[in-house]
Amino acid sequence: MSTSLRIGHGFDTHRLEPGDGVTLGGVFIECPYRIVAHSDGDVLIHALCDALLGAIGGGDIGRLFPDSDPQYKGIDSRRLLAEVMRRIGDAGYGVVNADLSLIAQVPRVAPHVEAMRTALADALGIGRDRVNVKATTNEGMDAIGSREGLAAHAVVLLHGG
Repeated sequence: MSTSLRIGHGFDTHRLEPGDGVTLGGVFIECPYRIVAHSDGDVLIHALCDALLGAIGGGDIGRLFPDSDPQYKGIDSRRLLAEVMRRIGDAGYGVVNADLSLIAQVPRVAPHVEAMRTALADALGIGRDRVNVKATTNEGMDAIGSREGLAAHAVVLLHGG
């Protein structure tokens, strides 16, 4: 019996405005900003959801959880990820690993990376050693560099099928 492998890539971006903190990778980080979004705006989880859905040909989170639907207003993105993971399981797949990149001038995430890895690994049902979270700044360039927004990329490998 052969194993089917699937790769997915996801990307998300959101604006920032003055506030009291952001949620990234399922972890709340106190800082003088907040993410402008219909949900909690967790760009890492949103990119991860899109990568997972892409790997199974399942569309994207905008179609699955439209921002025009009031039931998703302010929703914790971990709930969206749980629904996506249910769909991954229903399609007969499991996660091999996930690699996520945050592009943000603010906040500084290095002290929170291990907590993010743990939260994401738990949500994906895999070991923490199979989840990588890294961050980079935009070196002061464009809207991200001027602290007007942030973005994330995610790549996942699935097995099964």
